[in-house]
Amino acid sequence: MPEAYWNHNVHYQRLVLDLVPEGCERALDVGCGDGLLASRLAARVPLVTGADRNAEAVAMARRQHGHLDNVTFVECDYLDDPAGTLSEGKYDLVTAVAVLHHADFRQATDALARLLAPGGRLVVIGLGQDRSLVDWAVRLAGQAASHAMQLRHGRKRGPGVPAMDAVMPWGEIRRAARRLLPGCRFRRLLLRRYLLVWDKPR
Repeated sequence: MPEAYWNHNVHYQRLVLDLVPEGCERALDVGCGDGLLASRLAARVPLVTGADRNAEAVAMARRQHGHLDNVTFVECDYLDDPAGTLSEGKYDLVTAVAVLHHADFRQATDALARLLAPGGRLVVIGLGQDRSLVDWAVRLAGQAASHAMQLRHGRKRGPGVPAMDAVMPWGEIRRAARRLLPGCRFRRLLLRRYLLVWDKPR
């Protein structure tokens, strides 16, 4: 899978793609940015929507990936979508990479869960805040891994869309996820990320 650029979020796109559920017909990438992940999902899923509330990001996504017949990019906020641009309960897969920390965790997970069809899958690559000694030890290990990867891929680069730091600690995220999304799988990753996978009951 060719890479247009490399950073911590792009690094974990392969992991997201490996979690596309069998028989997935419709996928939604929330906070799609420049559309790179949506374009990669399009190779595996018949219909893909990339959504972002940032107009510049959506314009960039359309310029770079608008030639793909099975991908649509829309400007909307998944948390506040009065026009119903996104179809609640219709997506077999909803992905959110570096998105949840921009909002209240409960509000964000509730909104994403509503977008999923029964039996659909939510895949989140998220960020947390370091608080404990264990957190800082994991961060140091991640920094070492990041430096090694930069030797291979070159310096980290991004699409130039707005970003912010996480304020919710890792442990709090894990506890909230297990409470709000019963049966979810949560795993701490290197490169200051976590993986959250939840299959919506049928």
